[in-house]
Amino acid sequence: MKKTALTHIHEALGAKLIPFAGYTMPVQYEGINIEHETVRNNVGVFDVSHMGEFLITGPNALELIQKVSSNDASKMVDGQAQYSCLPNENGGIVDDLIIYRFNEEKYLLVVNASNIDKDWDWISKHNSMNAEMRNLSDDYSLLAIQGPKAAEAMQSLTSVNLSTIKFYTFEVADFAGIEHVIISATGYTGSGGFEVYCKNSEVEQVWNKVLEAGKNYGIKPIGLAARDTLRLEMGYCLYGNDINDDTSPLEAGLGWITKFTKDFINSENLKKQKEEGVKRKLIGFELTEKGIPRHDYDIVDNDGEKIGTVTSGTMSPSLRKGIGLGYVPVEYAKTGSTINIAIRKKSIPATVVKLPFYKG
Repeated sequence: MKKTALTHIHEALGAKLIPFAGYTMPVQYEGINIEHETVRNNVGVFDVSHMGEFLITGPNALELIQKVSSNDASKMVDGQAQYSCLPNENGGIVDDLIIYRFNEEKYLLVVNASNIDKDWDWISKHNSMNAEMRNLSDDYSLLAIQGPKAAEAMQSLTSVNLSTIKFYTFEVADFAGIEHVIISATGYTGSGGFEVYCKNSEVEQVWNKVLEAGKNYGIKPIGLAARDTLRLEMGYCLYGNDINDDTSPLEAGLGWITKFTKDFINSENLKKQKEEGVKRKLIGFELTEKGIPRHDYDIVDNDGEKIGTVTSGTMSPSLRKGIGLGYVPVEYAKTGSTINIAIRKKSIPATVVKLPFYKG
């Protein structure tokens, strides 16, 4: 198992550590609900240094990104970030990612930890235009400072006005006594905040200063379990659960990042799928009775026949009810439809709802 540069700190804090995407990662410190509420109401800090970072540079950088990604990166301006995915040749998704544009010849791709090698090989394979590629994943750390009080709590650490960094934009600036830190408003919790990228050798200083600066704002370290409940309440997809090599971006509700204004890998087939309509859709559902839906539970109709599978599920700490995502045939996907989740040989009724679950 790989370790992040902060693993020894998580151990000292008494975190419960688990293997995750090839890394030893903190899953929780005090408890999921406490950590979840901390982010929803105040501010929390996650070590997400397991994520991968690829630097794509040179005159052909944009051409490569346009070929391998579904969104239209040509629409970005300097200092902007974009959510996108890497379609495969069979209608599925290699990974979802965030693309950062520094200038017209310099981009950073941030990919999921479990897919670093797979993504690198995939992008390299399609780099016929010889864009320059560097895998920075082992050299960089990433902290997510999330919550409604994040900007106010962290303002003393930087000369940049954090409140002016809009969602999906970023600055390269001083932060916590370190120069040239990437400060981006691209969190995955739905409660605002920032993600900061720095070198492994710098992250311990940044972590300590973040906790010091946030002390009066109730800051706490947050584990991956609360990260999962926070993203699920927003209806955000998790690679490996809700999207994978066999799920189309259109089935997953990611049509908004699938732009047919350009050619990209498998764009013709995806365009055809859009025109013909998908046969199944990723839906959000809320249980109407007690129960907790879990990954891989069956979704059944009123006769108990299997119609789909839960891809993500939990007891929502904010809503205090069972919520989940799953794929069902389109005829069951309409908001307000009734479906059932098979939990321990019982069929628990659920209602299809519009995402996000958590409205803030």
